[in-house]
Amino acid sequence: MTASLEEEMAAHFAMNAEMRARLPDIIAIADAIWQSVCAGGCVYVFGNGGSAAEALHFSGELIGRYKSNRRPLPATCLSADVSALTCIGNDFSFDAVFARQVTALAGPRDIVIAFSTSGRSENIRSGIAAAWAKGAKTVLFTGQNGAEIAKDCSLAFISPHTMTARIQEMHQLAMHLICARLETLVAESENV
Repeated sequence: MTASLEEEMAAHFAMNAEMRARLPDIIAIADAIWQSVCAGGCVYVFGNGGSAAEALHFSGELIGRYKSNRRPLPATCLSADVSALTCIGNDFSFDAVFARQVTALAGPRDIVIAFSTSGRSENIRSGIAAAWAKGAKTVLFTGQNGAEIAKDCSLAFISPHTMTARIQEMHQLAMHLICARLETLVAESENV
């Protein structure tokens, strides 16, 4: 049992080393979020299952704080609205649960961020397509198997792995790095 835990830790730390190559993507996502917020936009995030939890975590970090006490940044987690999800899923289809919300809420100043470890969920694809139709910028957090859908997005963070746990671990690290950059940008804007 200890050997398998050692292997899990080794795989995690190997991924961390690969994150340095993805720093430009992380910076670009943070800057796009900042530009949206400065233009009066909102960050809309969504995902399924564990990715829904990641989306909720991210919106919480933006509205609350990461490390510093700073002004809240506008964010909404579309995965968290149980009434909308169940209404849309029941009356239309589960494939429409994010697209319908994005269509109702997002606009050209906004940024829509999808989390999908697989990159194969139809409701994620539909949500991204709805964001494009509304003129919003799109960001995808995914794993190596989601690289195809990432081509349909303005920006993407592709975790360098195919295993769900490793993908989500790197998504969380990327989120925290994005939040750190955003907090720096907020502080710089207030010191001008």
